[in-house]
Amino acid sequence: MSGHLGPFDAAAVVIVGAALLSYLNHRFLRLPISIGLALMWALLSVALLGADAAFPQAGLAQGVRHFLDGIDFKATLLDGMLAFLLFAGALHVDLEHLTLGKWPVSALATLGVLASTVIVGFGFHAISGALGIQIPLAWCLVFGALISPTDPVATMALLQPSAAPESLKATVAGESLFNDGVGVVVFTVLLAAVSGGGGLSLPDGAKMFAIEAGGGIVLGLAVGWAGFLAMKSIDERTTELLISLAMVMGGYALARQLHVSGPVAMAVAGILIGNQGVALAMSESTREHLLKFWELVDEVLNAALFLLIGLEGVALLGAIPFLVLGAATISLVLVARALSVAGPLAVWGRLLPARQAFPILVWGGLRGGISIALALSLPASPFRDAIVATTYVVVLFSVLVQGATVGPLIRRVASRPPPQDAAPAAANP
Repeated sequence: MSGHLGPFDAAAVVIVGAALLSYLNHRFLRLPISIGLALMWALLSVALLGADAAFPQAGLAQGVRHFLDGIDFKATLLDGMLAFLLFAGALHVDLEHLTLGKWPVSALATLGVLASTVIVGFGFHAISGALGIQIPLAWCLVFGALISPTDPVATMALLQPSAAPESLKATVAGESLFNDGVGVVVFTVLLAAVSGGGGLSLPDGAKMFAIEAGGGIVLGLAVGWAGFLAMKSIDERTTELLISLAMVMGGYALARQLHVSGPVAMAVAGILIGNQGVALAMSESTREHLLKFWELVDEVLNAALFLLIGLEGVALLGAIPFLVLGAATISLVLVARALSVAGPLAVWGRLLPARQAFPILVWGGLRGGISIALALSLPASPFRDAIVATTYVVVLFSVLVQGATVGPLIRRVASRPPPQDAAPAAANP
């Protein structure tokens, strides 16, 4: 590949690649799209590793790296795709069920993300140091923030028809949505600190977090309510679809100008439209049209993200120490998830019976598109390749191993009857 590709050309390569792999998956593997794409990229990476070793003059990894260097990941992913991903995910969160589990969701999405960030950050610093890869603690905490949000799409698809308590289903959906937004805020705060060369001032970080998250909630409510009123005043599905697009793109752009969290704003706006908007502001035809459109957007963007992380994996083929670091970090991420889940469950054990909730929340807390987008948006630094490679390995394990085995786990765990004293607690958490 010679020269940098333009934005359209780069997008064309990504979409064509995602379409080709999705076709091959549907035609031959018949796996869920995220699992199928991850598996094919893992196999392709191994094949290219052999080809690059056998024919070094071909420069396969160098060609992929040259292509990736031509993409502005921060503008493309962090400032673009995340808005669509979070709004699309929020549309399917049931507000009534979310209210039922509001306290554990709040704890998991805030304290849980912060706890996981700290545990992973310090653990990653220790593991990388033991392997002779010196990564400053501040950058390790950045990695902790980007890998802590969960994206349990496969888990929710299997959990919804199961016999698990509705409070557990709502907690899994709500936590995954809001910990994405909170994780992005924590990531932004930490990255701003390390990129600026300053120290990690706790008061300044807490102030920035409160402004970004709180401002995002307020802006999301304002954007969502404005979109709701506009949709309610008409009945024309194309116009209402355009209104939803305007909410996402205009709302996210406004969040950037106001220096508040766009991801949090999109999550709040999506919940409002997905509940009040769908129920009160749309006809049946418009509702079906809008929800199918956003479902398609979500699937296309996730497919593109898996393609991009696969390309990053190919570009890092020769970085064996980084891949070893990633493999060593898998257990750390799972332990951090278990510890961050254990606290809220200890407090709200009557609402979320631990013998059902703990294994599903821990093993079903898959890492996916959000972690990939954040890792790829990191600025150039001596530590970027190590963090991206580790993210690649952790997400690959999460999708292939956890994603492939969470179904039997849910069927086994969800069939367990809850404790006798858990039922009345759901009405009075």
